[in-house]
Amino acid sequence: MGDFTVTHNSGKTIMLSAVIGNILQNDGGKACVLAHRDELTRQNVLKFARINPKLSTSVVDARGKSWRGRATFAMVPTLARQKNLDSMPELDLLVIDEAHHAAANSYRRIIDTAMERNPDCRIYGVTATPNRGDKKGLRPIFSNVADQVRLGELIQAGNLVKPRTFVIDVGAQEALKSVRKTVDDFDMLEVDRIMNRAPVTEAVIKHWKEIAGTRKTVVFCSTVDHARNVTDAFNAADVEAVLIHGELPSAERKATLARFEKGSAQVVVNVAVLTEGYDFPPISCVVLLRPSSYKSTMIQMVGRGLRTIDPNEHPGVLKTDCIVLDFGISSILHGSLEQDVNLDDKEIQGQAPTKECPECQAIVPLAVRECPLCGYYWEPQLDAGEGPEAITDFIMSEVDLLKRSSFRWVDLFGDDAALMANGFTAWGGIFFLNGNWHAVGGAKGQPVRLLSIGERTVCLAAADDWLNENETDESAHKTKSWLSQPPTDKQLKYLPPQMQMDMGLTRYQASALLTFRFNKTAIRSLILEADRRSLAEAA
Repeated sequence: MGDFTVTHNSGKTIMLSAVIGNILQNDGGKACVLAHRDELTRQNVLKFARINPKLSTSVVDARGKSWRGRATFAMVPTLARQKNLDSMPELDLLVIDEAHHAAANSYRRIIDTAMERNPDCRIYGVTATPNRGDKKGLRPIFSNVADQVRLGELIQAGNLVKPRTFVIDVGAQEALKSVRKTVDDFDMLEVDRIMNRAPVTEAVIKHWKEIAGTRKTVVFCSTVDHARNVTDAFNAADVEAVLIHGELPSAERKATLARFEKGSAQVVVNVAVLTEGYDFPPISCVVLLRPSSYKSTMIQMVGRGLRTIDPNEHPGVLKTDCIVLDFGISSILHGSLEQDVNLDDKEIQGQAPTKECPECQAIVPLAVRECPLCGYYWEPQLDAGEGPEAITDFIMSEVDLLKRSSFRWVDLFGDDAALMANGFTAWGGIFFLNGNWHAVGGAKGQPVRLLSIGERTVCLAAADDWLNENETDESAHKTKSWLSQPPTDKQLKYLPPQMQMDMGLTRYQASALLTFRFNKTAIRSLILEADRRSLAEAA
């Protein structure tokens, strides 16, 4: 019936906006985008407008019911009511955000009505977690998986930061392993009895302060009472924390999140509210104080901290990775964050992380304290005064990113600290200063702008994206042809004497060097200001 795309925390709203815009501009017609929460609906409208400023939008939710826009964004609980379905016009495209919800009855009513009104209506779903916890298959709604972008690919491409996972036992792991499962998840009341204790919470805050104490943090708890006690404990430890849960009125929830996003609160503690759809890129630490029966839930929780930073939206914020502090058993249970797609009724599990016994080289599960083959005993690292060992699931591969780029990147000065790529109307560069990389881009008619700060791969991806947005593959191909051509006399005229004497210099390298020289003042100013802000933020 429809197409299905898996996009792990990679800005799927931006992706679906681009797909919708392309279809509406080329084929005409009308689209409707479904979301199941008010925050997601409003967020989708704003992002769609940024990508498609010429396409009109409208909203169907509790506050209003307008179908005037070429793209209408609808709240599922509102639209699923029969009187609202009766007023839904014929659609050419129905888009389902968080498409793993599509098997629910409310979604099916909307999908069935759309298909009855127009049998040629296309159904397009996007999600970061394709497999449902209740095991209901998505095959009746989606006939195929159009594309799957894996977390590892997105991290290697610089579109997400890498997670650094710490599995920490605060005396609760064995008890958590025996918690019974319900239809939906682990029994959270049992989890509460294990985790909602003052000694456990004190140990959690102690380890958080040691490993991630300067980071914006989201904490996932088992019950509202557990979350309230954890919030109180953070505040008692002089760490400002706020609490979000499903029983809060909408206005209070927004005001609380504003304290975290725009105010002085460093930690937001929640119960199953910020699991999916919440987007605040400065989060760089995720704390799991509850186990997750399904890998999809774990991926959603960890994904809240993987977004990269736009320095123009969050000036002074530096983010190179995301620390995941798992005080439960999710990492042990599920292994890596990768998840295979299955549209039927089966969740495919990844392999749990393992370690090697230093005595007999046996490969054993990560949580094992005593080797079952030779009896070697791992001393608890925390008791020895050491920090827990980080688990890294992904290996960065910048070489692949450079090879995949449509543009040729030039090492400007041979010291691997400044790289630039050129087109006909735009350029991008990455520059290293004081331990961090900075991505900068420029284009005709636009001021030079800072694109990203942090890891080299992330900055390279941001600069490459800038070039792809402002240039074409044709211009990239033409500029690559300059690699075999010598510099022009006009280029040599503006280059320093020592560079004029370089017999191996090509026209493309000369172009990159000249671009840098002409924009050096603006580049330097942006990078120094960003560096100053990062230092001030850290202080």
